[in-house]
Amino acid sequence: MRILIIDDDRTVCSSLKLLLSRKGFEVDSINSPMIAEEKIENFSPQLVLLDMNFTIDTSGKQGLKLLRIIRNRFPDISIILMTGWATVQLAVEGMKLGAKDFIAKPWDNKDLSSSIESIQRLYHHKKLDDSDSKISSTNIIGESQIMQDILLMTEKVALTEANILVTGESGTGKELIAETIHQKSRRKDAPFVKVNLGGIPSSLFESEIFGHKKGAFTGAHTDREGRFSVAHSGTIFLDEIGELTMDCQVKLLRVLQEKTYEKLGSSNSVKTDVRVISATNKNLVQSIESQSFREDLFYRINLINIHLPPLRDRKEDIPLLINYFVENISSLYSTDPPFLDDSTYRWLSEQEYKGNIRQLKNIVERTVLLNLNNNELKKADFMPAFELQKPQIGNSQALNLQNLEIQTIKKALAKFDHSVSASARALGITRSSLYRRLEKYGIPHESKI
Repeated sequence: MRILIIDDDRTVCSSLKLLLSRKGFEVDSINSPMIAEEKIENFSPQLVLLDMNFTIDTSGKQGLKLLRIIRNRFPDISIILMTGWATVQLAVEGMKLGAKDFIAKPWDNKDLSSSIESIQRLYHHKKLDDSDSKISSTNIIGESQIMQDILLMTEKVALTEANILVTGESGTGKELIAETIHQKSRRKDAPFVKVNLGGIPSSLFESEIFGHKKGAFTGAHTDREGRFSVAHSGTIFLDEIGELTMDCQVKLLRVLQEKTYEKLGSSNSVKTDVRVISATNKNLVQSIESQSFREDLFYRINLINIHLPPLRDRKEDIPLLINYFVENISSLYSTDPPFLDDSTYRWLSEQEYKGNIRQLKNIVERTVLLNLNNNELKKADFMPAFELQKPQIGNSQALNLQNLEIQTIKKALAKFDHSVSASARALGITRSSLYRRLEKYGIPHESKI
């Protein structure tokens, strides 16, 4: 890939040329925006590293002007803005105009290289041939075109270091997408750490995310390791990021921007090396407009967006999902999967699933468990599960499903000798989801993989 550096500081150009040439890129540089168009025509770069300021004027207007020109005349060229922390808001304006990323000066060589390599793979990689485009084994079920497109995107972004934002309604499988990206990434042997930001009070945010030193506050009797520390060299999954307060958003933005943080009670900066995948069921663009979500944080977490469709938009996948859940639960109880005729599949596919895949899974598993001796399941067998999931104030029936889930988990652990991984696979959920349920229900388990 050819890279053009546009920066009035000759030292910056020399340093970047040395760094990127050693990475195998073909690199050239210019020090004036006046000759940028001519140079681009002659050099034909795929990527431009663009400084925001070229004179004593530090408004960034010169960089934005040149960005517009390049995007209009050479729309296939990717642009990374080079900016100081003081002009990050200008960099956000640049992202709106089409820049792919922005890097703060002084830059970190590893971060810059990762950004360039991610952009190269996402936007300037040769088209995959048939052998490369085959989707490897995954727990994501779906043959609809929209899901095939998502799976291909997941394969494509996994080997990059790009920050990913996964959006979609509750129950559409956002966590599963995040885990799939991690398992297919270069960080697959390092930790995958899930953080439910919606469940962390603002007063505990720093302690949970960054950790604290003993004595940092009342009740801090020991040192605590934060989630970024646990996830070091791996992937951190920031679920429900749309629930963060503005104050917490500022603290999160700093670690994502500067790649450093301090534990509560300590003044020592800790360097972090994590891949960030975020998820939300909120419309963050609307949240930005209502001033409840920071625009600069949005662009920092959203280099790539993967939007998961609700189940109503991929009804052709419902029979596949039903079969997957039926076979899993039947295997768990060592029984033959029951038969479902076409009319049952059609009826189930026409139902409303406000809870999406999560609701469908609960309905199918409950029906199979209550009809283990039946060789065939029909519409009438599934109807009670739909009735059960309707809101019923003051009805103790709502507890039945929870008790059923507890018993199912216990039986899975017993069947697979308390192996969390094997039990999670049999139940059709992720390891982290199973761990959350074990903690939620207080189910004892041995620490086997």
